[in-house]
Amino acid sequence: METPAADTEKVPTVAAKDNNFVPFVLNGPGINFQTNDNLKFLKNSAALIVPVSDSVNIGIENLKTFLTSNPKQKVTITGYATSDETNTTKFENLGLARAEDVKNYFISKGLSNTQFNTKGEIINSWKTNLDTLLGPAEYKFETIDTMATASDEWSILKDKINANPLILHFSTNKSSENLTADEKQKVADIAKYMDHVKDATVLIVGHTDDVGNREANIALGQKRAEFSKNYLSKNGIEASRINAESKGPDEPAGENTTAEGKAANRRTVITIK
Repeated sequence: METPAADTEKVPTVAAKDNNFVPFVLNGPGINFQTNDNLKFLKNSAALIVPVSDSVNIGIENLKTFLTSNPKQKVTITGYATSDETNTTKFENLGLARAEDVKNYFISKGLSNTQFNTKGEIINSWKTNLDTLLGPAEYKFETIDTMATASDEWSILKDKINANPLILHFSTNKSSENLTADEKQKVADIAKYMDHVKDATVLIVGHTDDVGNREANIALGQKRAEFSKNYLSKNGIEASRINAESKGPDEPAGENTTAEGKAANRRTVITIK
């Protein structure tokens, strides 16, 4: 009796590939994250199913880091719902309600409300697993208006300069070019601003104490303003863009009855206009 051959052909077992997923994708300038898991919603529901998977939460943490570093960046969350679903929410459609719930989840994770917009769309179908919709939301990273951003940055610098202006103090009838490190930084900030904002001008106002007659002090204040103008022009600011004027003793910063007050009044104040 023959023994059955031991080398009968074996058919390899092939695991079935599971394609029943919608990836969670965050893809914008400076961020690229993807995982096959996603946020999920039950059919007809606007409430996000929790807990959310660890892999999706890792993506949300990446998004938080990215948006914190790029405060001007905005993301539009588009939520989807199918035409056969019922909307029982206060929102105009179930897709928008889902987008709002996704946004609220992001906010609960520490992301900024101001960096998100939401909208909703109704479509014919979406990938599901039984009665669960898989990731019915997409994320669009809006293009940043770099010109507006740059304008904001220069506006912030101008506000910084004018909120804490460069003030140069003078001994009686004397002036000095010995600036402190803080004063030199303020000069550098003014020069930087003027270099980028071509229609800006610098205003220098000279002031004095009240010793002597007013006309002489007006002239002295002008002399101090002109001295400061000359200093700035030697440090990168065009003289034609600097206006120098004098208030003399008319706008004291301190009391003229004390030595300290008089010293505070002998000054020029330099701002951006």
